Amino acid sequence: QVQLVESGGGSVHTGGSLRLSCAVSGRAFWTYYMGWFRQAPGKEREFVASIGWNGILKYYGDSVKGRFTVSRDNTKSTQYLQMNSLKPEDTALYYCNGDPWKFILHDRVGTDWGQGIQVTVSS
Repeated sequence: QVQLVESGGGSVHTGGSLRLSCAVSGRAFWTYYMGWFRQAPGKEREFVASIGWNGILKYYGDSVKGRFTVSRDNTKSTQYLQMNSLKPEDTALYYCNGDPWKFILHDRVGTDWGQGIQVTVSS
């Protein structure tokens, strides 16, 4: 059974940085498409970023372009989200998302989810 476990969340001030990690087990990670979504209270789930199995193709949501960087280490079965220049509007529960067959995009959600991790940015 596949498991996705996020870590690295927390609280920072505006302009700060955090790096989220998503460790995957129970699946051949090197063929697994990965992504990140987030959801703030009272808002719809939002696409943040995604990455192909070889780490070359990457996509970002408009609100995070230029500030966030998605990456992966296939030797560690882990996906990362480096978040810089954080803003209060980045405050949300961040979810790791994975799919064995298709590239994850804003309108193409993967089948597997992590439990979510809180990121809070204060002004």
